[in-house]
Amino acid sequence: MLKYFTDTTEALLSMALLTGMLYEYLKYCFDKKGRIFALIGLIGGLIGAGTVTYLKNATKLLTSAKWNEIILILFFISLGALLLFWIFSALRKFIRPVSDLANSFLLCVIMMITLTYALPNVIIYPYSILLVEKSVLSTAFIFKVIGIIFGLILIFLAGLSAGKGLIRLSSSQMMLVLSLVLGVNGIRQISMCLRIMLTKKMIQNHKLFGDFSLFKIAAFSSNHDNWFIFGVMLVTLLIPIFILIKSAHVNEPYKTPAEKRKILKKWLVNKRWAGLACACLVLSLLNLTELKVIANREVELSPVEDAPVVDGNVEVSFEQVEDGHLHRFAYTTENNIAIRFIVIKKPNSSSYGIGLDACDICGETGYYEKDGQVVCNLCDVVMNINTIGFKGGCNPIVIPYSIENGKILVPVDGLVEFEKEFK
Repeated sequence: MLKYFTDTTEALLSMALLTGMLYEYLKYCFDKKGRIFALIGLIGGLIGAGTVTYLKNATKLLTSAKWNEIILILFFISLGALLLFWIFSALRKFIRPVSDLANSFLLCVIMMITLTYALPNVIIYPYSILLVEKSVLSTAFIFKVIGIIFGLILIFLAGLSAGKGLIRLSSSQMMLVLSLVLGVNGIRQISMCLRIMLTKKMIQNHKLFGDFSLFKIAAFSSNHDNWFIFGVMLVTLLIPIFILIKSAHVNEPYKTPAEKRKILKKWLVNKRWAGLACACLVLSLLNLTELKVIANREVELSPVEDAPVVDGNVEVSFEQVEDGHLHRFAYTTENNIAIRFIVIKKPNSSSYGIGLDACDICGETGYYEKDGQVVCNLCDVVMNINTIGFKGGCNPIVIPYSIENGKILVPVDGLVEFEKEFK
């Protein structure tokens, strides 16, 4: 659950903050036409994201290579729209009607492209989980979907509070914050375009100065992609800061006690939006740092135990595995590949669950024991111990074995067949 909570937040946070600001800015600054363009951008982006998700995962019409080409086109359009937005904003005092209409359209385009790009990766999460869990009624599936829902709630509140806070700033502050957020997002898009064009050999890896090249820029931006998210968060933090500073120096004139109460109420609401924005940003920062480390930390697998090879069989005595805990054994092939398998005594039974320390879905990442349960190290699926030794789902790959004279005999030939699983 925690992993999907952090993954959802990481994938959508910058999109939510930008979309929330664009939506509210359009509604607030451009009157009726702004509201229309805000809805067009939001609905169009959702339709675009849904279409991309369907084409990528339910058909063969949109391959990864084709999607990268589309991303390149979309980002160039978005960057062009951003440049034109800044130009029309600078000329607004001279051509206001034209500028307002153009900027409404341009921000609508940016919003639509942002949603179309960011959402498909998260929309597919439940389907990806279902491929592993096989049932929507499994506990693991439900907990992972809950993690996604919590992530969606967090990014929705973050985007909403950022947008509501933005329109409570002065005109110059609004333009400053929005321009900075769009700028950070634009730099991120440029870096992604650079990576795609280098990968497709559309441009050469030119050296800019010294050993500094386009490839190093692309590699650095790819390895530090979260910096762009933190950049958007840092700019968004200006919204509650501006509101709180201004609320400390409120000097609005009033003629009646009713007008005074109205002013106090307005600033109370402003501070609440600022507080919500701060809370969402702090929780998001915690999510992307400490919680992410916890969610993605590798579980140290228990050590491989000794088991002799006698007459072509790996022999495991009942005494070694009688305690009901997970035990790991291995046979090392001539190619120096350690083929691991696990043995665990089934609860309230004299039988044993035996299988490779690998599965068809997650590969040889292995299993570990936690609170009396056997868990897949990659996808965190909890095994039903009684089904270990049977095919299906994330269960260990079935291997041949026999039981003789108080020993479990696992044929070496049966293990060597799976050497490729551990390369």
